[in-house]
Amino acid sequence: MGRPRYRSRDEDSSRWGGLSRRDGDIVVSTRTKHGTTWAQAILLHLIHGPDLPAPLPVVSPWIDHLVEPLLEVLGRLEAQEHRRVIKTHTPLDGLPWREGLGYVVVARHPLDAATSLFHHIRNLDRRRMAELAGQPVPAGRPVVELGTWLSRWVVDDADPRQHLDSLNGVAHHLIDAWQRREEPNVVLVRYADLVVDRRREVERLAVALDLPLEHVDCAVEATSLEAMRDNAHRMVPDPVGIILDPSQFFRGGRVGDGRRLDPRLVQRYEERAAELFPPDLLEWLHGGEPVGDAPA
Repeated sequence: MGRPRYRSRDEDSSRWGGLSRRDGDIVVSTRTKHGTTWAQAILLHLIHGPDLPAPLPVVSPWIDHLVEPLLEVLGRLEAQEHRRVIKTHTPLDGLPWREGLGYVVVARHPLDAATSLFHHIRNLDRRRMAELAGQPVPAGRPVVELGTWLSRWVVDDADPRQHLDSLNGVAHHLIDAWQRREEPNVVLVRYADLVVDRRREVERLAVALDLPLEHVDCAVEATSLEAMRDNAHRMVPDPVGIILDPSQFFRGGRVGDGRRLDPRLVQRYEERAAELFPPDLLEWLHGGEPVGDAPA
């Protein structure tokens, strides 16, 4: 049985078929706003030290994204002689599997991630995205408040292979990764742990992926919220200009943002999450209540 194909208006996992994989490649597989850019930045600084060879989205492209021509993305990756870090929002079961590759999955409290996703969507140029992806230009959408949007997000029961960022899609992605957590080339990272003790998590990633420990200090320093904001012109994942205000990409969502909303909404989320996630994964995902800002 072949890999499932994940498709939306903006991405298509079949684009992975054109990539020549190399031992040592690191794939960052996350749901949107779960810490993708943060993880990429940490890994790239562990590999390269303080100075990256190119802006983050250039050196670590999002291969599934339809807004960039595939041959251009593949050409940049093929030209790299160092260890490569490749971004994807495709779950692990939809990716080429190879023992010599490392797979990093970052998990965030889904309600916090959805709150960040709401603000992120409002900061996207949907018209330009459609034009670049060769899709019909979307009609104007009515303005929806955060609470209404989150209520719909909680109950959305559409196919997660096409609605990847629904709560159902988040569960599908993380359950698959959770079931693989004992694989030697799979590393699960909890977003909250990056907030609480980034150094510990950076060191753990370096050891798990056989990356130089000599660059841990600079990786920690370069990936604080302040450093990421100061270097946003090289860190924001927008090589084709689809983000309306790049300065808002690193919004600094605090851990717990999504749980400071209407208690009735939080209760609906908790009931739905209990239906979708196995108890041990949900306990790990919800564990801890750290306080702090992060690149979100």
